[in-house]
Amino acid sequence: MKMRTRRALALAGSAVALSIALSGCSALNGILGGGSGDANRDEESGQVTESANIDIFALKVGDCKMESPSGLIQDADVVPCAEPHDEEVYHEITMDDGEYSEDAINTASEECIGDAYTQFVGVSYDQSTLEVYPITPTKDTWEQLDDRLVQCVIVDPAGQVEGSLQGAAR
Repeated sequence: MKMRTRRALALAGSAVALSIALSGCSALNGILGGGSGDANRDEESGQVTESANIDIFALKVGDCKMESPSGLIQDADVVPCAEPHDEEVYHEITMDDGEYSEDAINTASEECIGDAYTQFVGVSYDQSTLEVYPITPTKDTWEQLDDRLVQCVIVDPAGQVEGSLQGAAR
């Protein structure tokens, strides 16, 4: 396995652990009446039309967002992709029903740097300068909210971008 892939998988594993530990806060926040719903979206494209703070469960493929200053994944500050942003959701994986399994989630998260990445960016992850992390279900959201969604988020380590990274080929 190439060093970049090991680094990416280690990064993905760390991100999974972080999101597993923290995104449950969002679920509990939502259950207890917190959360801020969804953003205003274009009816045809579904794209965000104005900046908003949304519940993490309202995040969709194609959404561009700001990095959370605390690193916590409880909600998301989304912006239209034409505006400067830190991250973009580019792919989703729906897990099969069954028992919650960190191993299964980690395995599914590897798809974030596989064919989905290559199709989105235009080059393989090994050839790219861009980074990825997954947003994953927690044990609580899996069991209590039937959360089966893994979202793949792409980041340019060089800083904010304007526009989508789709087809960036870098």
